[in-house]
Amino acid sequence: MRDSTTDNDLLARIDRLESLDAIRQLVSKYSVSLDMRDLDAHVNLFAPDIRVSRELVGRSHLKRWLDDTLRLQFTGTSHHIGNHIIEFDDADHAHGVVYSKNEHETPCANGDTEWVIMQMVYWDNYERIDGRWLFRRRLPCYWYATDLNKPPVGDNKMRWPDRDTYEGGYHELFPSWKEFWKNPPTEDEPQVAEPAPLDEFLYRMRGDAPFPRIVVR
Repeated sequence: MRDSTTDNDLLARIDRLESLDAIRQLVSKYSVSLDMRDLDAHVNLFAPDIRVSRELVGRSHLKRWLDDTLRLQFTGTSHHIGNHIIEFDDADHAHGVVYSKNEHETPCANGDTEWVIMQMVYWDNYERIDGRWLFRRRLPCYWYATDLNKPPVGDNKMRWPDRDTYEGGYHELFPSWKEFWKNPPTEDEPQVAEPAPLDEFLYRMRGDAPFPRIVVR
């Protein structure tokens, strides 16, 4: 006679493995659909009631916002996905961080074109709706954006053509960055915190830090 508890545990573990792969595919689909300008495919990766602004909700409004952004600001883009950490809140909700190294062919007001490279991370919230994993929220946090031939040394590393430079919130996402520089070692053998519990690595790193306010465009 089979143990139903063991069966349920096995099914839950299989579901989690399948969910991990589906979320990784979701992130990759985001990049491909964005770079190939298939906006229908792209917005369908988000929850149907995705919030686009304080006033606007839904995929159609997201499609209009994306069309304006991609048509006016870039000739072409390429998004390359890197490190990806995924943690589950419950069976149908998860959060994660994913690195993205991006390239943009960017027209300038004077008629020239700059090749802008970017390093960033997304803080994501994922939700399974009607059997599909979708984006509930994507918070882009940028380290730098700069012409390929102009290394972004110094402050205000977001350096788009024809715009004032600014900070992108890359390190504000995790308070450990400021804490590291503010607190040099004072002991030969420093204290080490206990490892974070399962599915709490990112939350342990963030603590109670507020999410940074990001300039998206």
